[in-house]
Amino acid sequence: MIDFDKFDKSNYTNKSYAKKIIKPWGYEIHWVEEKMPYMGKILHIDAGKRLSLQLHDQKQESYWLLNGECNLVLENSHGELETIEMEKGKGYTTKIGQRHRHQAISDCDIIEVSSPETGTTYRLDDDYKRINETPDIRKKERGEI
Repeated sequence: MIDFDKFDKSNYTNKSYAKKIIKPWGYEIHWVEEKMPYMGKILHIDAGKRLSLQLHDQKQESYWLLNGECNLVLENSHGELETIEMEKGKGYTTKIGQRHRHQAISDCDIIEVSSPETGTTYRLDDDYKRINETPDIRKKERGEI
């Protein structure tokens, strides 16, 4: 039998959370606070825009297309980039070190869940000329420092 009284209730919260971060391709809404051991966000990508071709050295991500049309460019096991038309009702995952990019055909919203936002996002090609996203750059972009 579990003794429910031994759980530390002092860190329980009933507060909601959402943080909007403007991006050159649209915006993100984080619905999980950064201090958690996982991340949840909604990516809103404007029609015709795309995220950088990138890879993560410490982070793994999974995606779910909520609405709109979006292509996911994803590196396969032979090191080649494939363009996949995302389908509603199906999930997609990137592994650590796997190159990937989202390309919006129409305005679209994608749920992203991931391991914590740690390490560096290496931007291999970026339409907006942004540099790699290090932990310090990430904190500055989000108004945390």
